[in-house]
Amino acid sequence: MKIKILALVIILSSSFSFAQTKLADKFFENYGYVKAIELYEKAVDKGDKSAHVLTRLGDAYYNNSNSEKAAYWYNEALTEHSNIEAEYIYKYIQSLRSVGKYEEADVWFKKLSDAQQGDSRLKGYNPDEVDIFDKLTSKNDDLIVTIENLPFNSENSDFGSYVFNNTLYFASANSDDKKVYNWNKEPFLDILQIELKDEEDGTQSYGTPTEIEADKINTNYHEASIAITNDGKTMYFTRDNTSKRNRLKYDKEGTTHLKLYKATLVDEQWSDVVELPFNDELFSTGHPALSPDNKTLYFVSDREGGIGQTDIYSVVINSDGTYGTPENLGDTINTEGREMFPYISNDGTFYFSSDGHLNLGLLDIFKSNILTEEATSEPINLGAPFNSGYDDFAYFINSETKKGFFSSNRPGGKGSDDIYSYTINECKQVITGTAKEEGTDIILSGVTVQLIDETGKIIEEVTTTEDGMYTFDVDCGKPYTVLGSKPDYKDDKKSITTDKENEKVNTLDLSLSSLIKNNQIVINPIFFDFDKSNIRTDAEYELENIVDVLRKHPEMVIKIESHTDSRGRDRYNLKLSDRRAKSTRDYLLSRDIATNRIESAIGYGETQLLNDCGNNSNCTAEEHQLNRRSYFYIIDQE
Repeated sequence: MKIKILALVIILSSSFSFAQTKLADKFFENYGYVKAIELYEKAVDKGDKSAHVLTRLGDAYYNNSNSEKAAYWYNEALTEHSNIEAEYIYKYIQSLRSVGKYEEADVWFKKLSDAQQGDSRLKGYNPDEVDIFDKLTSKNDDLIVTIENLPFNSENSDFGSYVFNNTLYFASANSDDKKVYNWNKEPFLDILQIELKDEEDGTQSYGTPTEIEADKINTNYHEASIAITNDGKTMYFTRDNTSKRNRLKYDKEGTTHLKLYKATLVDEQWSDVVELPFNDELFSTGHPALSPDNKTLYFVSDREGGIGQTDIYSVVINSDGTYGTPENLGDTINTEGREMFPYISNDGTFYFSSDGHLNLGLLDIFKSNILTEEATSEPINLGAPFNSGYDDFAYFINSETKKGFFSSNRPGGKGSDDIYSYTINECKQVITGTAKEEGTDIILSGVTVQLIDETGKIIEEVTTTEDGMYTFDVDCGKPYTVLGSKPDYKDDKKSITTDKENEKVNTLDLSLSSLIKNNQIVINPIFFDFDKSNIRTDAEYELENIVDVLRKHPEMVIKIESHTDSRGRDRYNLKLSDRRAKSTRDYLLSRDIATNRIESAIGYGETQLLNDCGNNSNCTAEEHQLNRRSYFYIIDQE
């Protein structure tokens, strides 16, 4: 007999735990993480340590940004089960890192990387994940980038933009000179300049390109890629290695190398051209860039001792105008491939182009914080639309206006290389609305409104103002759910996917239904299976509103009434409704509501119909449904 009783207890306990889990699942799926946590933890107390319950507890805390608790429950899942999905291990790693347990996180990362090589969720850890190219080519919905092929681009090469004092300097092969460069059969490059003008509508207009105002800067051969000091008095530029007679000079293998020169501004003209001392006849040196303080010059060279085909170097500019010893920037920036076109913005960000780092093809534009942070900072590929499967290079940006230029030979241009302007704006929208009581114009202040992202994570929480308003700043092109809750009211949630239009206001009004109306706690109808009195999961979900109200009002006493429709015998319906009323009461008691707070739970069968369906066999299912109802009357609130 004892064995039978024990078996019955185990069965009942298991059944209760299963029901709790189903109810917890329903709250979890509707973003009710606090209630879900309570129910899942109660299921664990009853002995349910299934992978489902433990990982759901981890997720509920994770989505609520409680990393410490999330880590605890993920660890419980991993301790109890050997086949936990990689998704939860990844979240466990993130939770551990969030609370500063880096060594433990690294241990799990190694386990995950060994078991899940190529897992796309390891982005940031593993640079070879399979979908990196999809990410680099996809549009960043957080930014609006406007790109324009500039009107002065020619059918030949135009590239290498540099702006100083509202003048744009660039290299161009758009020349009437009949002498051509054999590499591409285009005229040799000259340095041109063009006036920039900011229009009232925010656009930029351009003057007519002219040769740079200089004495003996442009020659019959290549000049390109300039940098100008902050005082506007010194310009560095690249030129072919030429003789004093303005003829190309070659090494023993017949190659003409590039050299760096500087010019001084004299009487509004660039003159006094001087070759820099670290040039050489046996290798190229070019593509100058200056640090914001003008104390360091960066350049590109294929000199001996480098890491790859071309590397980026730095050299100190001494106060007396002399130069230090060129230093290779090292393998954080340089690879075995080509690193070219360095540029440092006013905020200290280091930009360059490379075909050696992970790229979309040929040269891509990268950025690095190597000059502002520790030297191990990995370069970041700018991705689309700056980069394509073609050569993308010579990046220039005004850090304050987020406007700039880059060069590319991508299809659709006017020449072999074209200059493109761009403007970067953050793509932001607003979700706003008013919370009211359902069916009325009553404004509800003090409503807790949560902003939930597509993963189910709560990312922001606000409280409605006295006029019932709430506002969230959100990103473009993303799905969000807004969930409003207030004591003694049923939650209301609305969902929206923002579009890709910047600065748009999305209105989502919330309508919360009052749970207390006159002398009743009013919830949606709770349903029972035909001829059954056990509480279904969907009924439990609704009854949790009763639990919340009773917890909010600890002195409140209620009575429960249950009614059936007229189908079936009178006496049977009376007994069935009474069993249902008492099942409802028992559920509330199982949720730790004291017995003295439920005065009675009585079924009235079909004795109090709301319509004439007792004598009308032609009633529809909906009409019969009106009579199948439960009431929760408030008889004392003190």
